[in-house]
Amino acid sequence: MKKLVLLFIAIASVAFVSAQTTWTNDPAHSRLGFKVKHLTVSEINGYFSDFTVSVTTSKADYSDAKITLTAKIASVNTGVEARDNHLKTADFFDAEKFPTLTFESTSFTKVLSKLKIKGAPEKAILKGNLTLHGVTKPVMLTVTYYGTISNPMNQQTTAGFHISGTLKRSDFGIGTKFPEAVVGDEITIIADAEFSPKK
Repeated sequence: MKKLVLLFIAIASVAFVSAQTTWTNDPAHSRLGFKVKHLTVSEINGYFSDFTVSVTTSKADYSDAKITLTAKIASVNTGVEARDNHLKTADFFDAEKFPTLTFESTSFTKVLSKLKIKGAPEKAILKGNLTLHGVTKPVMLTVTYYGTISNPMNQQTTAGFHISGTLKRSDFGIGTKFPEAVVGDEITIIADAEFSPKK
């Protein structure tokens, strides 16, 4: 009987591991963006062009998802070369000393909508630890799941997500020389990504 139980546990373990899938983002259809107030009267938009995300999950609703992200600070792009070069200096990101930012999730919780609208995208709260400028802080993001389809261009299973949230640059010691009246303290995160199972 004991051997039978051990055999069942072994089979169950193998089945669980095999059910886990790692999804990676499609760089051509993914964007890690941000925006920040400038002089309190306008917003500057930017993004990191070099980043990777992986999602490991064994459930169709992604409720057990483990998400990791890495972005290269030197890939920051706001559309103005002089500004981008300044952002890479010690005045802001200090890309030479802190070349990457990372995010590791701690929970992914589906949000139940009170309004049942057919076809409406599903939402979830994503919590995790963001390491930026040598500082690690917990952050909370909102995730909108647009669904999963078979991509007609490459026949790959593809899932689409929109991620948004806010953080304070002061929490990470970024741009401490610049008051909020010049560069806003609150940074809005705006990200979109398409994922497919890793081959």
